[in-house]
Amino acid sequence: MYTALMAIRQPFLPQFRAQLAAYGLRRACQKVCVHTLAGLEALAAPALPNVELGPTDRRENSRKRIFTLRRSFWCFLWQLLTPKTAGREVVRQLQALLGLNGLGEISSSDSAYVQAKARLPLALLKTALSDSARSADQRSGQASYPGLDREVVVVDGSTTSLADTPENQRRFPQSASQAAGCGFPLLKFVVLFSLASGTIREVIVGNKHVHELRLFRQLWRSLKAGMILLADRAFSDFVTLAELSSQTIDVVTRLHQGRDPDARLGKRLGPGERLQTFTKPSLRPASVAKRIWQKLPPELTVRLIRVTVTRKGFRPGVITLLTTLLDVKKYPRQMIEGLYLRRWCLELCLRDIKTTMGMEELRAKSPAMAEKELYGYLIGHNLIRWLMADAAREHAVPLARISFKGTVDAVRHFSLALAVATTRKRRRELYATLLGTLAEDLVPERPGRREPRAVKRRPKPFARLTHHRKIYREREHRSQCRKNGK
Repeated sequence: MYTALMAIRQPFLPQFRAQLAAYGLRRACQKVCVHTLAGLEALAAPALPNVELGPTDRRENSRKRIFTLRRSFWCFLWQLLTPKTAGREVVRQLQALLGLNGLGEISSSDSAYVQAKARLPLALLKTALSDSARSADQRSGQASYPGLDREVVVVDGSTTSLADTPENQRRFPQSASQAAGCGFPLLKFVVLFSLASGTIREVIVGNKHVHELRLFRQLWRSLKAGMILLADRAFSDFVTLAELSSQTIDVVTRLHQGRDPDARLGKRLGPGERLQTFTKPSLRPASVAKRIWQKLPPELTVRLIRVTVTRKGFRPGVITLLTTLLDVKKYPRQMIEGLYLRRWCLELCLRDIKTTMGMEELRAKSPAMAEKELYGYLIGHNLIRWLMADAAREHAVPLARISFKGTVDAVRHFSLALAVATTRKRRRELYATLLGTLAEDLVPERPGRREPRAVKRRPKPFARLTHHRKIYREREHRSQCRKNGK
């Protein structure tokens, strides 16, 4: 923006001098250069205290452009918080902003914006992710679990599809069950959640050939002594349990389906509760470094808890929990059961990101940009959770009952009002109104509600693409195709 406005000083652009005279050239430059799209920065910037968005002294992002580092970052987040929004719409809003202030025109092409997104440093996005998670935890001001004075984190993995480009296919190949030209690249990622605020602290990226357990081992450095890790049964292997226990990190998970759940084994502690000894496997897994394998103990004592899960109208189900929390008095079985059942709330956070925010399909055409887009979605999710935590603390309402979708919608509309607010007092009033709106719009309390992974809406009766689009021949009577695509 500085480049465009400084050009107005030149003799061949005298027509803009009259428009800028009422502002003063310097004041106009400052006003537009600090103004971000739709006022999103004014709303969420306090959650990112360590993110430096100013121009650098040299090399990358040192030039003074229309799409500065600051504007590119916030425009990128605004685009991801607005599902199915193209880069062209971001440019149109910036054109409207410049027109409102009488500062001339910019190109209608989104090429400059696309290049600006590509220049966003990945390190900056990683800092923004950790910053937003830390700010939300501080803003929530509550323990991870009632009666537990230790920090609890949750690990889980998922996948998302990418644009079908040769670059993406090489880095994140599609499923082997799909024919060439008929599938989409699959990006696999594993995340660390904070149980207190529901934010994502860390993420690691891989492809379909890399198991979630191997990706998770790259996140061990993010875990701190004294933490409690919640995980599903995929993370209940001997190496993970033993290595984390050696770092004073306890685990609460579900017993792997390959282990014997016989209640007669081990030392009995009470009804449905016992201690059992796991033996170190004879063969070292290929994903475990030799130095780590040699340090593992030959045996590990764990605690198994048999839990009966009851839901009204359904037959009771039985699951076996596994934990390295061996102190029965300090960590009673009721606490372990409630703690593990809370893990499902974090599963729903992945649904919020992928379905509500639209991260099921990333549109980036290169692996580098796909990773940045993934980080952008996760940062946007954390900022929404940060606002939810602020509303929960300010109005003393349960954080779990504040609507995520309602918060996303409120942010889009209130940021427009914050963008045109002329005084700090008015902006504070608008922000207080926003928090009050979020606290009033609570979702019903539905304990034990089932969330089946099933699609209710039926697909259209069109055939599936079974060959490359170039050679595929459409049936003459496609209306007679069965709904399953055959």
